[in-house]
Amino acid sequence: MNPRVTKPYAHAPAAVKALTAVEASLRAGALEHGLLELVKLRASQINGCAYCIALHASAARKAGESEMRIYLLDAWRESGLYSARERAALAWTEALTRLAGTGAPEADYAALAADFTEAEQVQLTLQIGMINLWNRLQVGLRGVHADDPASGPGPSRDAA
Repeated sequence: MNPRVTKPYAHAPAAVKALTAVEASLRAGALEHGLLELVKLRASQINGCAYCIALHASAARKAGESEMRIYLLDAWRESGLYSARERAALAWTEALTRLAGTGAPEADYAALAADFTEAEQVQLTLQIGMINLWNRLQVGLRGVHADDPASGPGPSRDAA
C-alpha cells in the first residue's frame, strides 16, 4: 500500500503536538500501561489499522504482554487469559469504537463502573477516543508501518 500523504504529522504540527500532550497526560494517569496498550491494540484491530496494530503490538510486548495474550486479543471473550478489569476495558473499547452500532450499552458501562473509578473511566474513554483518532489518520491517509515494504529504507515513520 502506498501512503496518500508523506509525513502527515509535518502538515499539522500544532495539532499533533496537542494530541501528543493528551497522550502523555493519559500515560501519566492512573491506568496501567499494559492495559492502555491492549485497548489501543484492540481498537486498531477493529479499525483495520496495520500501522497502529504493528506499533501497539510491539509496545504491548515491551510492557510485558505475552505473545499468547496479544495473539488472542481479537478473541478475548473466548479466552480466560484476561482479567475482569481487562475484559471491562476491552468491552468498553469495542462499544465506543463501534459507537454507531452499539450506542455504548448500559451493560458495558456497568461492567466498566464495577472495575474502574470515575476518573479511570474518563481516562479510558479519552484513550479510546484518541486511538480511534490516530487510526482514522493512519487508515485514511494510508500510513504504512515500519516493516511494510512501502515504508522504504531508514528509520521508522512517525508514531501514533
